[in-house]
Amino acid sequence: MTTHAPVRRSSRGTRTTALAAAGAVAALLAGCGAAAPATTPAPPIPASGTATLTAPDVDAWLDGLVPAALDRSGIAGAAVTVVHNGQVLSARGFGYADSGSEGTPPRPVDPDRTLFRVGSVSKVFVATAVMQLVEQGKIDLDADVGRYLDFPLPRTFDRAVTMRHLLSHTAGFEERLGNIITLGETTVNLRDTVAVEPPDQVFEPGTVPAYSNYGYALAGYIVERVSGTPFDDHVERTVLGRAGMTSSSFAQPLPPELRSRLSHGYATDSGPAAPFESVGPAPAGALTASVTDMGRFMLAHLGEAGPEQTLLRPGTAALMRQPALDSTSLGTLADGPRMALGLFDESRNGHRIVGHGGDTQYFHSHLQIYPDDRTGVFVTLNSTGRGATDTLDLRQSLLDGFAERYFPAAAAAAAPRTATATSHAAMAAGTYENARAPFSTFLSALTVTGQTRVTARGDGTVLIEPGPLSLYPALYEEIRPWVWQEVGGRRIVTMRAAGDRVEAINVAAAFTLLPTGAARDAGIAVPVLLASAAVLLISLLTWPIGAIVRRRHSLPAPASLGRVGRTARILTRVAAAAGVLALAGWAVVIVTISGLQDLPAPLIHALQAAQWVALAGVVPAAVGLVVAVRRRAGRATVLGSVFLLPALVGISWFALVFGLLSPSVSY
Repeated sequence: MTTHAPVRRSSRGTRTTALAAAGAVAALLAGCGAAAPATTPAPPIPASGTATLTAPDVDAWLDGLVPAALDRSGIAGAAVTVVHNGQVLSARGFGYADSGSEGTPPRPVDPDRTLFRVGSVSKVFVATAVMQLVEQGKIDLDADVGRYLDFPLPRTFDRAVTMRHLLSHTAGFEERLGNIITLGETTVNLRDTVAVEPPDQVFEPGTVPAYSNYGYALAGYIVERVSGTPFDDHVERTVLGRAGMTSSSFAQPLPPELRSRLSHGYATDSGPAAPFESVGPAPAGALTASVTDMGRFMLAHLGEAGPEQTLLRPGTAALMRQPALDSTSLGTLADGPRMALGLFDESRNGHRIVGHGGDTQYFHSHLQIYPDDRTGVFVTLNSTGRGATDTLDLRQSLLDGFAERYFPAAAAAAAPRTATATSHAAMAAGTYENARAPFSTFLSALTVTGQTRVTARGDGTVLIEPGPLSLYPALYEEIRPWVWQEVGGRRIVTMRAAGDRVEAINVAAAFTLLPTGAARDAGIAVPVLLASAAVLLISLLTWPIGAIVRRRHSLPAPASLGRVGRTARILTRVAAAAGVLALAGWAVVIVTISGLQDLPAPLIHALQAAQWVALAGVVPAAVGLVVAVRRRAGRATVLGSVFLLPALVGISWFALVFGLLSPSVSY
């Protein structure tokens, strides 16, 4: 499952694929024989600048926003619920749970009956279950989680991994993609998910926020161990059942009584319905729920659903919403938005907001709670849309629009630029990669495709390309030492320096950028790789062509290279062929796995074997070059050897730097 939390996170910043297909809502509706939903302009905001948060106003605002957005983007269906002052103000369905694209009668989204997969919003439920056990004294937030486990957790650092680290995405685990989502109904063994081939710990706990599905699967397994009850059953009883969420479940496959109510997932509204998505690290993203149930959850979490439905004591709920870590471990990264326990700080306009987003391949959701304003809003979509950021844009428009309409900011003076801006900007300049990445396996090569460049400008601002949680460049200015705000915007990033360089940039509580260093800089690595691959491919084509030309025109063969030279030449050709084969194979493997499809380990081992042959070919290539020069084998032969040697060195260097030869083939 590819999931993310902040609403502003771009589809590509969090997701490993963006599925899109051609089509339009108009064509769909014509094929279904249904009329397009009527759209009503959103009511104006009163002259006072704040609309009244009432059911009629929310409904009219949603009617003016959501149907038109679905029509523009090719998203089949959506649902929204808003709670305020202890009641559900609005629970609305838009579009279709079954689009009718496969010849079935179209089924409109019903907010009470239609179920959606909510992705990583599930993590809020995991954290709630953990905090209930903390409240009961059964889990210590700051104890080594090893005490709760029945297998040894891999450790690279001496500092203990605690539940506080797991819930704030700071346990230090690298990213893994294997078995995140399987298409089709599959039963998941939670212990196997966390205990069999766990990811490496690549950061010291508490120091680098790096979003981790594995960390939440582990937290869910600890809930199972401590409670003595399977995770799904425990959460069903203590969270879903207590909150009155009778139409929701973590079970995979869904119980028979809920299965027929699940919305189909779509790439676009004109495409076919997707199969059921089984989430591997189930606690991290397996929840299925209706928006009506999500309204009940928000009320229960706010403590406004009655004593029998209240999920946490006020003190525990407050603790869950507080920043989990401080500057003791985070340093200056703690000066910006931080993770709470299972919740992101998404505060806006001077109002405290905690929330979480979630994405599967086809479903896209976001939840926000305003604890001080007794308010919550939840939105969910059942399609990816025609554009890479369609679901992100719709969620952002709705949630930001909700905040601006009902909780606008008071006028405030612009923060002055700091005296340290110019020097700190110079320290930040460079290329960065996402800390949420695989570093110890062959999928480390993925990091060359999503790097960020920071450029220091003469006026003390920094240009970040692409901007944090965006697809476009963004300009930032320092408003406090190491705290940077988007010029003309609200987004905040924080930096942490070590010596004379920035060592980390936190862009959204659980997402951190780390310097690549010269070796991993895509601006260096990609040209080297492409040039090396081109030389090897050209050489493979040139050798047989040259032989054919000589034979046809009765041209003399190149000067003799001797036995050593001929052997070296043959081995070099074998290495070049192996290198080209390996690179082509890696491209297919990485694209396939990025699409959340699994591949057999023997195939990956075979590619590594070919990569080793290419690496070993550096020796005969060097010998061949020396022999060719000494024997004056001719300009073409010498030049070929001159290009082949660095080409083999180039692809071998890339393989070593980006883990293509890693002993582990787990991903």
